[in-house]
Amino acid sequence: MLVAPAVLGMLYLLVYPLARAVLISFQDFRLRQLIAGDAKFVGFANYRTLLTDPRFWTVVRRTFVFMAVNVVLIMVIALLVALMTQRLGRIWRTAVLSSLVLAWAMPVVAATTIFQWLFHSEFGVVNWALTSLGFDSFERYPWFAHGTAAFAILVLLVVWQSVPFAAITLYSALTTVPAELHESARIDGAGALRILSSVTFPMIRPIVMLVLCLEVIWTFKAFTQIWLMTQGGPGDATTILPVYAVQTALAGQRYDLGSAASMVTVVLMSGVLVLYFRQMFRQEDEL
Repeated sequence: MLVAPAVLGMLYLLVYPLARAVLISFQDFRLRQLIAGDAKFVGFANYRTLLTDPRFWTVVRRTFVFMAVNVVLIMVIALLVALMTQRLGRIWRTAVLSSLVLAWAMPVVAATTIFQWLFHSEFGVVNWALTSLGFDSFERYPWFAHGTAAFAILVLLVVWQSVPFAAITLYSALTTVPAELHESARIDGAGALRILSSVTFPMIRPIVMLVLCLEVIWTFKAFTQIWLMTQGGPGDATTILPVYAVQTALAGQRYDLGSAASMVTVVLMSGVLVLYFRQMFRQEDEL
């Protein structure tokens, strides 16, 4: 009885929208059906249309590239920050952790707006700084008009927003590693890299895998930053699957195709996570 309200709220806010999206993906559901409510079932027609669209597969490849670049950068930077924080004194460690918490607490919309200002072609600080350093070609440089530049800015934004959580979590895991193990390894002649790979990492591997899975989920479904900053442009340079689903649903009121794209996104993301969990369970069995 105590947990019933939370369970009912979760079912209404999470399970019902998912079930509704699955239903719409099997219907002919456009603007007329949204108003009149007379949608007809069309089976897998929406999925056939989606999977035979060359643009869809281009977006899928771009999504995985976007995810891979972000996750690798996030995990590497977060681990380095966590290791650095562990070695700092009390005052500096408090300052670093406080900075990470403040960056983590910044709302996504606010952070995206700040990055838009930073890279503004006329009034952006980045262009001003580069021009001041002698790079005259960056005077009024339109960052968001070039696909590669816009993609890089979005990667920078997502990494900046995600590193604090990963770094704090990994730092917490590092504090659980007994200092005696490090001391024994040093006595045996192990260097810093050897200690990290043979002592520290095996101890914190479950937490690393958990953070990795969470970052895969969060990066895979990154929508707000892209939609606010570029809406998938210029062209399709920054369009990933969640953005593609919204574009498909809104551009021609093809809510059925948009729902089908969302379901494919869920399936692909679930497949990636299954691989990670299988690897994690295999490693646990070996231990």
